[in-house]
Amino acid sequence: MDNKTLSTQSISLKELGIENATINYQLTPDELHEITIKSGQGIEVSTKSLAVNTGEYTGRSPKDRFIVKDSLTENEVWWGKVNIPFAPEAFEALYNKVTAHLSNKEIFVRDSYVCSDPNYRLNVRVITETAWANLFCYNMFLRPEIQELADFTPEWTLLCVPSFMADPAVDGTRQSNFAILDFTRKVVLIGGTGYTGEMKKGIFSALNFILPVFKNTLPMHCSANVGKEGDTAIFFGLSGTGKTTLSADPNRKLIGDDEHGWTNENTVFNFEGGCYAKVINLSEENEPDIFKAIKKGSILENVGIKPGTNEVDFEDVTITENTRVSYPIYHIDNIQPGSIGKNPKNIFFLTADAYGILPPISRLTPGQAAYYFISGYTAKVAGTEAGITEPQPNFSTCFGAPFMPLHPTRYAEMLSKKMKDANVKVWLINTGWTGGPYGVGSRMKLKYTRAMITAALEGQLNDVAYENHKVFGMAIPQTCPNVPSEILDPRNTWENPELYDQKAIELAHKFKENFTQFEEFANAEIMTGAPLV
Repeated sequence: MDNKTLSTQSISLKELGIENATINYQLTPDELHEITIKSGQGIEVSTKSLAVNTGEYTGRSPKDRFIVKDSLTENEVWWGKVNIPFAPEAFEALYNKVTAHLSNKEIFVRDSYVCSDPNYRLNVRVITETAWANLFCYNMFLRPEIQELADFTPEWTLLCVPSFMADPAVDGTRQSNFAILDFTRKVVLIGGTGYTGEMKKGIFSALNFILPVFKNTLPMHCSANVGKEGDTAIFFGLSGTGKTTLSADPNRKLIGDDEHGWTNENTVFNFEGGCYAKVINLSEENEPDIFKAIKKGSILENVGIKPGTNEVDFEDVTITENTRVSYPIYHIDNIQPGSIGKNPKNIFFLTADAYGILPPISRLTPGQAAYYFISGYTAKVAGTEAGITEPQPNFSTCFGAPFMPLHPTRYAEMLSKKMKDANVKVWLINTGWTGGPYGVGSRMKLKYTRAMITAALEGQLNDVAYENHKVFGMAIPQTCPNVPSEILDPRNTWENPELYDQKAIELAHKFKENFTQFEEFANAEIMTGAPLV
């Protein structure tokens, strides 16, 4: 695709309620890059990429994300703290305020699509206030060819308006910022926040409703890659567990970084056209693919700059620990053409267990796989948030609770069926601590995690001896190529094995306590996956 001349056509937004706006339509990455610098909204760093500051919000605001509750969603959405209802009439009024706010202003419009499988393609029109937010959408969504733009018909519309502040007393929001999905009007409405992740997750939250309800396709918050023999691997995991790092394997082609669908036609397809990776403590040695992808066209968010230079300080957390980079997927050398793979052979659930309890690799039964999928466990370490002085469990259903509009068991049952039909092996990978909890033990070495995943992918763990964990029940291999055997059973790495047993039981009870909210909806097989306490 020629990124120097995307389109010269003009469009009208009157049907959306936006009038007399100066519309910058389908600008190239280079044009958006230059506008950002000239407007003083970003700088060019030594890698030639943009560095921007997203303002007050440097992460998503889950308590300010709403779904319009109407006849389409009322009986489908799992309403609660994650999926907060918003009245249709309140949305209508707020939408009209936002479009009036955009009228008579200079704005940036981009036509794009999501879902790399043509059978599931969804056209999206993006409207942003800033050039760099538009460049983010160029990076993260899929890019139509020039000839497709002449008769492009958007099915969904995304409006991102950071300068518009809601009045909670009048508009029905919690505070001035908001992200609202209306499945009937097919609109994602974002205001009061410049954090770009709200745009990405707004569209993909929509797909997490559309695909299972209307397409009988499982949406997954995961990365995926494919081997030389065409074998697909899927990596589920919350932020900080290594999902992006471990899927960027020089010996395998990357299908996608974060969001995928698993179809009834036995394919796995990428939702996105790019990657949105954390860059805190990024180094070329540990994550060469991500490091090399940070070049002209990429956007660094909220990073520190070394004083007196234009060099990025990846260790600087002055603004936030959630420093990020977005880049188009073609910045990665080793990518799968078309971003589509066949049925997966292996699924990896990644967790950064700061308690040091879970094995570095273990094999799960179908029941355990469904149980851990619904649980979506990782752990926060001391110092990451105010008030956290010791490891804290973090359960996020389906490894992506903030983006899942349906009840978690619906996704889990779809996953279980697909795993059985495709005869997939499911592995739990602990990329967290060994030899004790955070502050006592040490982080599992990346080279060992890579070796364990490689062994699983190459079938080298098929015929080794296994022992079941006495508390959690998963099967632990007793040997693994290129990994010291003594670290495979986490109990052996603790100085005090009895203390390990005590802490394992404590963590197991946290799992069971969290799962009480799902028990009445979970089938018998899922319940067999619970810890053995």
